[in-house]
Amino acid sequence: MGVSNNIIAILNFIALLCSIPIIASGIWLASKPDSECIRLVRWPVIILGVLILLVSLAGFVGAYWNHQCLLAAYLFSMATLIVLLLALVVFSFVVTHNDGEYDVPDRGYKEYRLAGFSDWLRHYVGDDGHWVRIRACLSQSDVCGKLARDDAYFTADQFFRTDLSPIQSGCCKPPTVCGYSYVNPTVWVSPANVAADPDCYAWSNDQTQLCYGCNSCKAGTIGNLRSEWRKANIVLIIAAVALIWVYIIGCSALKNAQTEELFRRYKQGFA
Repeated sequence: MGVSNNIIAILNFIALLCSIPIIASGIWLASKPDSECIRLVRWPVIILGVLILLVSLAGFVGAYWNHQCLLAAYLFSMATLIVLLLALVVFSFVVTHNDGEYDVPDRGYKEYRLAGFSDWLRHYVGDDGHWVRIRACLSQSDVCGKLARDDAYFTADQFFRTDLSPIQSGCCKPPTVCGYSYVNPTVWVSPANVAADPDCYAWSNDQTQLCYGCNSCKAGTIGNLRSEWRKANIVLIIAAVALIWVYIIGCSALKNAQTEELFRRYKQGFA
């Protein structure tokens, strides 16, 4: 195996390593409570990471045994996967650019408005057909149940200082503007201003209902999704940059390998 082929094999091993954080990011996204209910985020990143791993392995084998057809297929496939990865990163940044969170006076947590998020996310999550399924899934999950069982919230002041997740803030309690009185994290009574927001009427102390029918719950679900995607994007961007450099150097090394092969044949012709 020539020097250039050695370099290509090493580069493919690096590309294989780059696929691991991509797969890990996909698994991390799929493990989140909201991802159990929003199928969109479960598989694209994992599938892309696995494909990059398999293509890198094929490139490594092609370089090690100097299989030119396999190397050509590797270059085409890797270029396609890098473009798909970049498209996924750009798409996720565009749809998660807008933020619907806002500060609540004297509260450690934030609340969320649907209008603040991108049209695409609002349509995907808030669409009646999707939301019926997502709402049913959230009500069966333990997102709010964990909050209700947490011993840290003995008093209203303790709860009000808590930094809730977007989905907890939107789905597990009524909007602050309604003026409900705190009993425990998922039981609130005596609203002072139910006309302030339609969600005030939608709130229920029934633990299977809570605010799952509220617009604030849709907004909180999107807020959770947005936060998780933006964290995963950091890993995806680093992996994409590394793969682009590996690909560029790999193309150069393959060209050198082909030149070496032609020169070897040329010398054999004179021998």
